[in-house]
Amino acid sequence: MTLSRAGLVALTLAALLTAGFAGPAAPPPRVCHLPKTVTPAPEGTPPAAEIVRDAPTAFHMLALTWAPEICRARGGDPALAFQCHGGNFGFVLHGLWPNGAEGRHPRYCGPAPALRAATVRRHLCMTPSAASLQHEWAAHGTCGWATPEAYFADAARLWRRLRLPPMAATMTAGQIRDAFATANRGLPRDGVYIKVADGRLEDVRLCYDLRYRPAACPGSLGAPDGAQVRITPRRPR
Repeated sequence: MTLSRAGLVALTLAALLTAGFAGPAAPPPRVCHLPKTVTPAPEGTPPAAEIVRDAPTAFHMLALTWAPEICRARGGDPALAFQCHGGNFGFVLHGLWPNGAEGRHPRYCGPAPALRAATVRRHLCMTPSAASLQHEWAAHGTCGWATPEAYFADAARLWRRLRLPPMAATMTAGQIRDAFATANRGLPRDGVYIKVADGRLEDVRLCYDLRYRPAACPGSLGAPDGAQVRITPRRPR
């Protein structure tokens, strides 16, 4: 008997659940235990070599970071203290990126004063680092949004729509792609870019058109389907 791709995906997800990993695909958590005091990160100076203000936006990417891997590699970074020691995060929002055609992307398009504490607090469960929120607004938000509040509102709307599939200790990049496409109706599997470093999952990046509809990613999809990917486990609850 030959199974269809949908059948194989269903069996893969069933195996993950049987193995005791996270439950069925679920929306991102909207609540976490915020620290009593939230301090915005200071305004930074854009790296001159990374400033690109003349590249039009061709599509958008919503980048999700697998927090356990970042914490494994950089857990001692004070900027990641809340992400790595203040909760038990799985996928977190890296950022919403306006991307250009042919690999030239708009970045650091204007001034980016420090975010208001209320803005940081509102989105810290989504992107659990004040420094990361400041960076995403400076590097990406200034290239398409008039205010940080408008930028993070669009990012949060896309984030809340997602359903996050369970992750096993080892998967192929193709299985990760299939899991996201199956969990999120309308998301094409060629709209899922997977970033792997040293064989470990770092990011899953989802592509959208200019109207924020799921779309195929132009060019590379990152790790090829057959690549074996190790997935750093979350801390025990």
